[in-house]
Amino acid sequence: MFAQVLATEFLKLRRSKVTWLTLLGLSLGPLGIALMMWIVRAPGRAARFGLLGTKANLAGLVATWPVYLSMLTLIVGIGGMLLLSFIVAYVFGREYADGTAKNLLALPVARHWIVLSKLIVAAVWWIVLVVAVVAEAFVIGALLALPGFSTALAIGAVHDALLAAGISFLLAPMVAWVAVLGRGYMPPLGFALGMLAVGDVLSHTGWARWFPWSVVPLFIGAVGQRVTALPATSYIVVALTFLAGIAATMASVRWTDNAQ
Repeated sequence: MFAQVLATEFLKLRRSKVTWLTLLGLSLGPLGIALMMWIVRAPGRAARFGLLGTKANLAGLVATWPVYLSMLTLIVGIGGMLLLSFIVAYVFGREYADGTAKNLLALPVARHWIVLSKLIVAAVWWIVLVVAVVAEAFVIGALLALPGFSTALAIGAVHDALLAAGISFLLAPMVAWVAVLGRGYMPPLGFALGMLAVGDVLSHTGWARWFPWSVVPLFIGAVGQRVTALPATSYIVVALTFLAGIAATMASVRWTDNAQ
């Protein structure tokens, strides 16, 4: 039964344009970084780009593989948290927006399978996007002929990007729970933006390692100095948030009737 539910969830994405739009949105990140690298390699050229060239120069950027890949991690980390929240809001909220929740909840299927299948669909969707964008970034970097490349650097960058993407997904069940409670797209998106804002504030304090939505910014160096390794407490907090989100979403789907 679970396999049938999971297959059905994947079939729902077959004709969806949202999957391609999310790929387009995240793939713009490496292109934007490449533009910055292209500008800072020639100061005279940067002057012709006006404000964009000024920002690139003032940022103290250098066109090298280490800088390029560190910016890629920022894109996957911060931009990915926003995009992943949208993906989860779409997967769970579309049932209410399309008016199909009443049919879904009436099926002779254990409702926890529905929750798990949707989370798996979101996870597969997310990892495909991340892998595709990381591959795109390496191709673009090679075309730019950036200096400073090494195998160890590439492995470290892929590790950091996948770890940031994985931590971001562990926060996704909480967004799914809000989507079920709010019965639509907007409540989970508002919740995600609010948590990111709070996480950004706490990232500047000593509480960052204890707040789930501050862990990714702390790890990738979006605020302050980047940490070389996350403390065990951060992993524990994120894991507990993941489990709590799954339990809360399953409970809401299990015990709440749809009024459509």
